[in-house]
Amino acid sequence: MILREKYINKIRPFYESDLIKIITGIRRCGKSVILSQVMEEVNKISNNVIYLNFEDKLTLNRINNCDVLLKYVEDNRKKGKCYLFLDEIQEVKDWAKACKTLRLHDNSVFITGSNSKLLSKEFTKEFSGRYVSFRIRPFVYKEILEYSKELKKECNVTDYLIWGGFPKRVEFDGEARRMYLNDLEDTIVINDLINRYKIRKVDLFKSLVNFILQSNSRVISSKSIYEYLNNNFNNCSINTVIKYIGYLEEAYIIEKIKPYSTKKKSELKYYFKIYNEDVFLNSIKVVNNRYDLTHNLENIVYNELIYMGYNMNVFYINNNEIDFLAQKDGKSYYIQVAYSVEDGKAYEREFRPFAKLDNTNKKILITNDDIDYSTSTITHIKLKDFLLMESLEEIK
Repeated sequence: MILREKYINKIRPFYESDLIKIITGIRRCGKSVILSQVMEEVNKISNNVIYLNFEDKLTLNRINNCDVLLKYVEDNRKKGKCYLFLDEIQEVKDWAKACKTLRLHDNSVFITGSNSKLLSKEFTKEFSGRYVSFRIRPFVYKEILEYSKELKKECNVTDYLIWGGFPKRVEFDGEARRMYLNDLEDTIVINDLINRYKIRKVDLFKSLVNFILQSNSRVISSKSIYEYLNNNFNNCSINTVIKYIGYLEEAYIIEKIKPYSTKKKSELKYYFKIYNEDVFLNSIKVVNNRYDLTHNLENIVYNELIYMGYNMNVFYINNNEIDFLAQKDGKSYYIQVAYSVEDGKAYEREFRPFAKLDNTNKKILITNDDIDYSTSTITHIKLKDFLLMESLEEIK
């Protein structure tokens, strides 16, 4: 497995700290691998290391609550600072209490989990500044290329637009890849959430999930989702829709980004744009290979910009939508994304909103076209070039 130095570099300064190191993100995005890579580095400076994987039922059956975990560590650690690596810690009852106690007794505690409740207000208040968190995501394109090369496989931009960046999917091709991703979706979207939240309206929940995951890169509202579902389910309410969307966010399956408007129109606050954590969540639902490359491309650009460290909003000016306002280090970029602007109508649609903006900040168009459509005020970046960039600062 490739070394994900971008993440490890952020964790490394805290190896000796008594702060609890929380490594979190969607299931199967590579948290455990990063944990093992950190542990490999720590093993070079200390042999006082304990690792427990609570996804292993044999481990969880033996160590399933705070008191048992504390005793296990006490019985198995050596003198001096001990480095504890606790994988999928949320499976342990009262795990937060255990972590708070462990850090007080010369332990450097690293934990992983697949649920953003690890960072909920409840635990944030309980930890009270005694933790640092690191959000891990599926592979971006540069990582996909590196891992594919390691496996002696080929991977191109179209493959990434369809099947996304979950690490293990690179190991499979054809029907085996689809089977793996189908099972992955069942686990992280259906089984985990239905069991975790004891959802009773299973058919309603599944219908909402399908609608949401196929609505990536689109502006929607809780009301519009409710109206769609209400045609088929009498037991649906807006509150239920809001609650279910919250579950998807908590499990890192989707992200919502809010509109930013120069006029701050009040009605905009009821709308949001949804992006899937990985585009395979859309593609896996497609029949007859009619993949939604247009919206997946925008979703991919969003994921890549988040990885680069940009804060993201949808931007509105005079009722015209700019796909992204990306901001970092005091710099702002207006970004339009399209699969192609070869067609005249598409060209007009994507370029028109830029005309409403001054030239204070860079205006960027990202498409899958090979032709350069740059103008005197707008920089066109080919998708294949954007995916290899480290930062928008590279744009001249």
